[in-house]
Amino acid sequence: MTGMEHLDVLVVGAGLSGIDAAFWLKTGNATRSWAIFEGRDAIGGTWDLFRYPGIRSDSDMTTLGFPFRPWRGEKAIAAGEDIRDYIRDTTAEFEIDAKVRLRHRVTNADWSSADALWIVSYTVDGIANQLTCRFLFLCSGYYDYAAGHSPTWPGMDAFAGQVVHPQFWPDDLSVAGKDVVVVGSGATAVTLVPAMVDQGAAHVTMLQRSPTYIVSRPSRDERAETMRRWLPDKVAEAAVRWKNIGYGIFVYGVSRRKPHVLKQKIRQQQRAMLGPDFDIATHLTPRYDPWDQRLCLVPDGDLFKVLRNGRASVATDEIAEFTRDGLQLKSGEAIPADIVVTATGLKVQLMGGARLTVDGALVDPGKRLLYKGAMLDGVPNLAFAIGYTNASWTLKCDLTSQFVRRLLDHMDRRKMDRVVPVAPSSSAGNEPILDLSSGYVQRAADLLPRQGASAPWKVKQNYLRDLLAFRTGRIDDGVLRFGRRDLTAERAA
Repeated sequence: MTGMEHLDVLVVGAGLSGIDAAFWLKTGNATRSWAIFEGRDAIGGTWDLFRYPGIRSDSDMTTLGFPFRPWRGEKAIAAGEDIRDYIRDTTAEFEIDAKVRLRHRVTNADWSSADALWIVSYTVDGIANQLTCRFLFLCSGYYDYAAGHSPTWPGMDAFAGQVVHPQFWPDDLSVAGKDVVVVGSGATAVTLVPAMVDQGAAHVTMLQRSPTYIVSRPSRDERAETMRRWLPDKVAEAAVRWKNIGYGIFVYGVSRRKPHVLKQKIRQQQRAMLGPDFDIATHLTPRYDPWDQRLCLVPDGDLFKVLRNGRASVATDEIAEFTRDGLQLKSGEAIPADIVVTATGLKVQLMGGARLTVDGALVDPGKRLLYKGAMLDGVPNLAFAIGYTNASWTLKCDLTSQFVRRLLDHMDRRKMDRVVPVAPSSSAGNEPILDLSSGYVQRAADLLPRQGASAPWKVKQNYLRDLLAFRTGRIDDGVLRFGRRDLTAERAA
């Protein structure tokens, strides 16, 4: 390894979680060397990749944003380009951008116990290279940036129109005066429908196999604005943040304990916005309980408005085949289409597609437990940033980043070179870490790390409980095993 670059910490991914991780590394040990590798040619992650019309946050920005640089935008449910600018401005303000290496795509990471190092293979503009790092922090999300989930249907070759996937939206696509069908009912679909109406589409149909829970939320947080007018800045930001965290925890708790109450509230809101004639039972009443899958937010009821005024409609059915002029449904109905948008979901990919080995043995995340939602059982000196399914992604990622810094500081003080979580046999579990029934989660069930039956292997999906566990829990808890290269056996610190 002589002559090979060495870093103390390598962060993979320059989206929200990667920049959050960088902040905590930067404000820690000043002598610690680190860098961020980003496979794409821009900072921003998801918010730079997706450019489809109307893209926006699916949770409030006071919790999706960084706690160390509160969101100051006018809207709590923000447009994608505003989020992208916010991430880039944060990166520049804290001088993190100097540590970001674009077009650096990690392909392999191989742990050597003899050296207590990761040997990381990566490409830069197609040219292969390597470096070593002491600790690997994966902040690359959980889906494939290079491919979405794109099912095929009979007759697609005969379709005279254009088929588009939202993950690869053409810059020059015009929907003005055209009939558009959006296949899907998730966050992307409910965003696209009103946006394409605004762009002048003749009519937009949201075609879904089954409904999703959709709720309206004001794009502006008036209570937050009041707090900011009357309270000192820091007090106001903390109050707004905790208000939204608390509200999210409350709603999720109701959905688990009394799902019928939340169902009724959602239905009442939908009826008030859609009027008496809309068929809510068919088109907006899922077969599952709220938060078995993520709820879809529509700011200021924009989707409901275009459904009520007739510029858009919902069809709950399945595609039998494509025809030259549109779609033939299994019910026999035909829907004319000039453009079909396949908002059919994500393709899950862990670790940015990198291949991991430990002393030559391939690491299969789907066969390992996740410690505190952050580290893989039996894999040394490695952490994941995985967000919540029932709240803003950044909330959990920020806790993980702070935990990683505490862990590294602990190792430095005790002059330890390696740390590995070791699960006892009693912790065995077989549930994936993402506890959703969504199609993209079910399709990737075998790829996702597992969670155990109890802490620290159980994923809580609760910010308050995680906050206590991460900030007050001991690092040397007996589950993490520490070691040095000059010791022949691992021991607890």
